[in-house]
Amino acid sequence: MAPKDEEKAVKIAVTTEKDGEKKDGSKGNKKIVEEDTPTMSEEDQELKERLETCVSTLVNEEKEEAVTVPIRLKALDVIVTELRSATSSMTSVPKPLKFLRPHFSVLKTLYNSLTEDTAVANDKDYLSLRARLADVLSVLAMTMGNHEDRESLKFKLSGMKDYDLLKKGGADLGTDDNLGSWGHEYVRSLAGEIGQDYNSRVIDGADPDTDEPFADLLGMVDVIVPFHISHNAEAEAVDLLIEVQRLKKLRDLDSIDEKNYSRICLYLIKTADYMSDPDDLSEMLEIAYYLFVKQGQYFDALRAALRSGKEEFIPELFSQCEDPLMKKQMCLLLGRHRVNFELEDEEDADELNELIGNAKLSEHFLKLAQDLDVMEAKTPEDIYKSHLAETGGFSRRRDTGAAHVDSARANLASTFVNAFVNAGFGEDKLMTPDHEWLYKNKDHGMMSASASLGSILLWNVEEGLTQIDKFLYSSEDYVKAGAALAVGILSSGVRNDADPALALLSEHIEGDSHIMKCAACTGLGIAYAGSGREEVTSLLTTVIESEGSGPEAMLEASLAGLALGMICVGQSNEDVGLAIVEKLMESSDEDLDHSHARYLCLGLGLLFLGKMELADAMLEAVKTIEHKIGKYTAVILETCAYAGSGNVLKVQEMLHHCAEHLTENAEHQAAAVIGIGLITMGESVGSEMALRTFDHLLHYCELPIKRAVPLSLAILHVSNPEFAVIDQLSRLSHDPDGELSQNAILAMGIVSAGTNNSRVAGLLRQLSEFYSKEAGHVFCVRIAQGLLHMGKGLISLNPIHSDRMLTNGPAVGALLTILHSCLDLKSTLLDKSHYLLYYLTCAMNPRMLITVNEDLSWRPVTVRVGQAVETVGQAGKPKTITGFQTHSTPVLLGTKERAELGTEEVLSVSTVLEGIVLLKDNPDYEPEEEK
Repeated sequence: MAPKDEEKAVKIAVTTEKDGEKKDGSKGNKKIVEEDTPTMSEEDQELKERLETCVSTLVNEEKEEAVTVPIRLKALDVIVTELRSATSSMTSVPKPLKFLRPHFSVLKTLYNSLTEDTAVANDKDYLSLRARLADVLSVLAMTMGNHEDRESLKFKLSGMKDYDLLKKGGADLGTDDNLGSWGHEYVRSLAGEIGQDYNSRVIDGADPDTDEPFADLLGMVDVIVPFHISHNAEAEAVDLLIEVQRLKKLRDLDSIDEKNYSRICLYLIKTADYMSDPDDLSEMLEIAYYLFVKQGQYFDALRAALRSGKEEFIPELFSQCEDPLMKKQMCLLLGRHRVNFELEDEEDADELNELIGNAKLSEHFLKLAQDLDVMEAKTPEDIYKSHLAETGGFSRRRDTGAAHVDSARANLASTFVNAFVNAGFGEDKLMTPDHEWLYKNKDHGMMSASASLGSILLWNVEEGLTQIDKFLYSSEDYVKAGAALAVGILSSGVRNDADPALALLSEHIEGDSHIMKCAACTGLGIAYAGSGREEVTSLLTTVIESEGSGPEAMLEASLAGLALGMICVGQSNEDVGLAIVEKLMESSDEDLDHSHARYLCLGLGLLFLGKMELADAMLEAVKTIEHKIGKYTAVILETCAYAGSGNVLKVQEMLHHCAEHLTENAEHQAAAVIGIGLITMGESVGSEMALRTFDHLLHYCELPIKRAVPLSLAILHVSNPEFAVIDQLSRLSHDPDGELSQNAILAMGIVSAGTNNSRVAGLLRQLSEFYSKEAGHVFCVRIAQGLLHMGKGLISLNPIHSDRMLTNGPAVGALLTILHSCLDLKSTLLDKSHYLLYYLTCAMNPRMLITVNEDLSWRPVTVRVGQAVETVGQAGKPKTITGFQTHSTPVLLGTKERAELGTEEVLSVSTVLEGIVLLKDNPDYEPEEEK
């Protein structure tokens, strides 16, 4: 059609230029412009004339008596019919709207005269005429009215009042007051104006908690929301309810069913991230929870409950759920999220409690390692690959005849590399065969060496205890302390009825030996991270409240404070919080200057992890501390409280801290930089913005701030070695400032943890040569290499799981412990507190996808693994992954990867394919017949 019209237009333009007109250029141009406009087709001309006739009949300027109200109503009906048929689709501007444009003001005048006429209210026909005219004007105002005056809405509201009067009079209205019949575009336009009007009424003093001031608007909302939902515009329905603060209306809608609930809930959960008010956020997640429960999707309901931190919903969910498979899958999720919950009244409570306690994790992990053929233990040298280095590492220096450079430090590094690389495999080549390696270390090195057994035997409590037991009776205090710590590490994330960690470590907490006390505090912190166990917290609180002063007492109190933070992470435990704050207030300046006092502050922050405004009271108390540590504590507390929230205002506050140019007493600035990463973690837009901000910090800020930038990059990209981030860290790792380069090296380890990334491996090998004369740097490089190859590439440190929806508190706490240690490496990890590195076991988790039958026996099926794609608010059934490959389970998943089943033969109980997933047969599956 279009080309013909164009041809026609060109022909007309050419033939109308006559000689006489060419002399007068301006006239000629005018003529061409006039003729250039395409002439109206006969149909359009007829429609235009018909509408104009209807308008003149309706307006009846001559006041002709023959034109009665029923005739005017008929004329109005014609206009209504034309408008309705044209506005149902909005691919182009509807013709009737275009033709009625010149008559808009005339019709408005008529309406105003009808409004002022008091006799109209008593005449049904006149009332009907006025109500219908209001509808027509409302539709016309959508394109012609003044948007600031919200004319479209005003006409619609006054029309609704007239319809109410007609209803009271007993008139049969049919579908005249139906909003949807005017088309989708009109309903959207009206919804926008309702939101604006609602806000202006609230500003004018109306109470948003009561319905009376908004009764007319809410009446329309009740019509628009079901209309949107039934027309696949779920996102717009939710947006409108958010605008008018009435999300609860979603609970009672009949139009939400099994076809659309998932789209609505996904939109609610994703939108919750952008809510600045904590009440709004929890309300959105609660509505999603309620809708999931209503549809019988208990697994997703549990995810929503955990996301909003409402653990009190868990028992209710289990009591409502009757599917034993679903219950098992929910227990596996609770185990992954490290939730200390115990079922009592269930038939198979013991089996379900085992799943929540991760009792079978070690078994599945070892079977995965067997399946992928990586069972053989690796030595540190296999990781360093010194033979590939041009100068060779420490191993090829023998021929020079010189002694090893800081050999104890090199052995200590090898201890950690060995512990991380063989984590969870149950055997290695240094510690499990014989115990010679223990005596190649000295003092605190021996402690870390014996503690490494806990990491090697990770999650396997039964077997691990028998191997560690003999070291608990060693004559060497350091070996004994390491064994005590190993018991704690071994039990990380695993619940055992015998409670071996508490039984074995509690006596040392009350004992006199300083080193045993430190080991026991750390061991309990690792073993019971996230459990909130009262008997453990009360035991550790006594250490903080003890009277002693001096470096040793402060070290014990600090480690106990950190352990308490880990055990009660994100639980806003008031008693523990007050104990820590009192300790900070009562300690002398000399004690607060202790390098480990920072762990007390971090412990306090972890208590309120993700709790937002609940930390405000504690924050006020902390601000009264006069020592410089008060500022540091306040920043940690605030950033932990808003961790993962993406709260822009808090990020700005942290940047304000960084704006001061300080060269000393700047610990709070470093904490603020880590805080920026912590707040924006897990939220894609915020993370990108933070990366750009870090560039500015590196350019314009002082050294204390620059040193913390790599650490903040690390928390944003845990186990996710993106090219740009590794590039940035690689540049910083060659910085002339020693502390900055050490932080960058360790950050590379955290960013690439458990990925076996060959590029990072190459960079770290180069760094080990570059810094071969610097003992501290070499130690950092070795730790980074151990992290890179953690669990031989089967383990991840990433705290975010369940399709990037949930953040694991103990894992975030573990990472923060390491990052805050890096702010003073010389006095912590590079000194005698290197055993704090074992806190990372709280964040370790196999990055596997295993599909199993009901009895948890493996059932390999094909799955597609690809990059996750955001599908929220998209029409139809968009693909959730891109660039996928098809594998047979078990498979390893990267941080940003997502899996979906590649066969219709089975159905997964879980909606998210991560970790251990239960399968059931698809009852509707029909195998394809072989030809």
